[in-house]
Amino acid sequence: MADGADSFLRQRDRAGQLAAWGRLDVALSEFRRFEAEGRTQEAIAGYEGLAKAWAHGSQLLRAIVACKALTRLEPAHTRTQALIAGLYARHAEGPGELTSAEVEALLDRENPALSVPLFSLLDRDAFVALLDAVEVRTCATGQTVVREGEQGASMVFMVEGRADIVRTLEDGSRQAGPSVVEGGAFGELTLLAEGPRPAGLVAAVPSVLLELTRERLLQVSGRHPLLMRVVEAFCRRRAVDNLLRTHPMFSLLPYEQQRVVAREFRLQRVEAGTTLLTAGATGDAVYLLLRGRCTPYHVHPDGHETPYPVLREGDVLGEISLLLDKPVTAMVRADVPCLLLRLDRSACERHIFSQPGMRDALMRIGAERLRRTARVLAERSLPEGDSSV
Repeated sequence: MADGADSFLRQRDRAGQLAAWGRLDVALSEFRRFEAEGRTQEAIAGYEGLAKAWAHGSQLLRAIVACKALTRLEPAHTRTQALIAGLYARHAEGPGELTSAEVEALLDRENPALSVPLFSLLDRDAFVALLDAVEVRTCATGQTVVREGEQGASMVFMVEGRADIVRTLEDGSRQAGPSVVEGGAFGELTLLAEGPRPAGLVAAVPSVLLELTRERLLQVSGRHPLLMRVVEAFCRRRAVDNLLRTHPMFSLLPYEQQRVVAREFRLQRVEAGTTLLTAGATGDAVYLLLRGRCTPYHVHPDGHETPYPVLREGDVLGEISLLLDKPVTAMVRADVPCLLLRLDRSACERHIFSQPGMRDALMRIGAERLRRTARVLAERSLPEGDSSV
């Protein structure tokens, strides 16, 4: 009995040493060897030691991976999940469930360098439920993590390693985009709306990931509704931050003003066939297409339609009408169910157009967009006077 206790303590000490090295794959491989040799209790002690060491060392994702290995061998184990939740979950701040606005306010205060918002905004019970719902994936160099074009319904967190985002261009060539590195996430929008993956993910080095599927999310959020509100806030914030960083209508703003504008965006779901912009009407919002596909089209006097190039995920629509204060000149219709970010005209007026020099700069951007659209229209032989959406 004493020998067993000594061995248990030795493996917990060894786990602490391995965790200090920071290499997840090396640490896990040692205790997998114990599993293969039938030394199950020593493996359990090792995994528990890793989970605790990484949890106390501000490495939440690594701690979760070690905890998943532990509960695989000891399904009734609960103390390590409780420990991790006690360190990272949000402590209750008053009675009742958080509203979406309260979740947004908490997200504003999160430091992404020190936390994983999808976990750390949850209360303890929801945190443990999410920990149980995620699954560990390991990928070799060159292995496809997510395949472009497949029906996506899961997101991944990069725990250790690196994976490259890849897209197929119109000419059929492959383009490698930015990499997902440790602590990064990919595919979160598929948790809110299923559809073909607009990009793939390929492991650049041996990698360990955590995966959350839409199916598991719906199961857990049925018991913990807060989780879905946190997921929506997390997805909205990530999409807004990317838009503010890359689109000239927003990237010209000072950082402090960008953060103010970020709070004004809202997620909007529409069904296939929904008209988002109506020709001749005053534009009432800017939209970012997150999931789905839309077609702008010109309606001729005789009623027949001529389509423009299809709008795909990542495209912005409606901004020209606001920038130039002109009626919308093309209809835009959702081809499939879509998920969008919407920023109302009133928010644009308050936070963007009111900034010194912004309207003139944006007018120049709008004029250039109109010139490019005019060239497209000329190629399609549409009547003179049409413009972009």
